[in-house]
Amino acid sequence: MKNLKLKIVFSIVFLGISAIVVFIVASDEEVVTLSVSSKPVEFIEPVIKTNVYAKNSISSYRGLGAWVDSFDADPNYLRGSSTVLPSDALEMSENRIRTLFLQSSRSQDRSNQLISDPWYLTEFLLNAHANGLDVVAWYLPKWSDNGEDLERLLALADFEVLGHKFDGLAVDIEWNRDDLEYQERSSRLVELSKGLRENLEDRVLGAIVMPPVVTDVINPNFWPEFPWVELADVYDVWLPMNYWSFRTEEHADSNYYNSENIKLLRNNLKDQDALVHAIGGVGIADGNALPDPGEPLATIDDLDGFVFSVAATKAIGGSIYDWATTGPVARNELAENFKLIYPDLYKEK
Repeated sequence: MKNLKLKIVFSIVFLGISAIVVFIVASDEEVVTLSVSSKPVEFIEPVIKTNVYAKNSISSYRGLGAWVDSFDADPNYLRGSSTVLPSDALEMSENRIRTLFLQSSRSQDRSNQLISDPWYLTEFLLNAHANGLDVVAWYLPKWSDNGEDLERLLALADFEVLGHKFDGLAVDIEWNRDDLEYQERSSRLVELSKGLRENLEDRVLGAIVMPPVVTDVINPNFWPEFPWVELADVYDVWLPMNYWSFRTEEHADSNYYNSENIKLLRNNLKDQDALVHAIGGVGIADGNALPDPGEPLATIDDLDGFVFSVAATKAIGGSIYDWATTGPVARNELAENFKLIYPDLYKEK
């Protein structure tokens, strides 16, 4: 048998190889020479292609919701340990929560980005979607004149990880601790809102607003001449913060306070069919140990009145602010009551 000598010359550069194979045959001895030529590639940016799906539906505001803010979960804002974890999405789902409302950016965010810590957002978004929850990102504008508020909201609208995007976007309209005259604050609010609509076109937008009983009755100086009518055509869903736990007299009654706020809201918008997702609270004390929100908690005895008013006013959904300060017994009671008032949303599988 003739000796076979194989001489192999390798020149390998990752992800950029072109090969030329040359065979040379001699009479007395077979020599196979394999040569590989390559063009070096200095840098290739990795790209993972995924299907991107954005729900963009009023459905995200229907039924029972849960609220999480930066001080509950964002590592950059925690005052101690987290009171809500991404894995809590499972418990939310078991308690018939349909949508997680997640604070996802703050003015001058400590992440030094337009959005909050992307890893924090990613964990909550992926865990929520894995457990069948929608996620609505919310942001509190402070009416800066440098375009920051619009940039942050648009960044949230664009945020995507592995094909997952936020299912909704809501603007928390309440900041008045500034040096602006109310006319200027209103002007900036309207400009921001219209700019958001212009950029996002048919994207479903939620407006988280002060309760009209506060702005119209209890403290008209909070934000005089609030521009309800100018905003009516911009936002699709209205989320009044109807917190009764620190109110007095009839305003401490969950049924009256929630119902009156929704009535005044629709009157101010000049739209009796305006879609409303009512937010109650603060929290619900049920005898279990809960984080201290720094203000009185509502009690589990308030739930019947709140749920009744949600149904009576034909709100499309409701929730308690927030998840961390709502006890486990109260969460279960809310789940059972919302199943009764929204049977089409909670059909048994």
